[in-house]
Amino acid sequence: MDERVPSEVVVFAPKQTSRDKADSIDQVGRTLIAMVQEAANSSKENVERAVSMAHKLSIQLRAAEDRISQLEGEVQRLETRASRAEQWLGAIKNEIEEKLIAPMEANRPELPVMH
Repeated sequence: MDERVPSEVVVFAPKQTSRDKADSIDQVGRTLIAMVQEAANSSKENVERAVSMAHKLSIQLRAAEDRISQLEGEVQRLETRASRAEQWLGAIKNEIEEKLIAPMEANRPELPVMH
């Protein structure tokens, strides 16, 4: 017997059968469909989060607009009060000048002018 080892050993892989090819195509197809479903679910979750956030922000915006409207009304009310207070102060000033200061000045004796 010849016990020499050949310098190169060629290993042949078994050829894929048509059944093996079909199985690998099916596996790839299932994997791709699973990936598409995962992407769709992720996208749906992102949209739901965005819609939820938009809804919350819309509610906050509406509340802020209502508060601004209330504050504008309060500012207008306070401006009206301040204007009325200024009118009363003017009337009081005139009354003091007419009833107190003018009579005091009219009754003040003339001081002689010194040269």
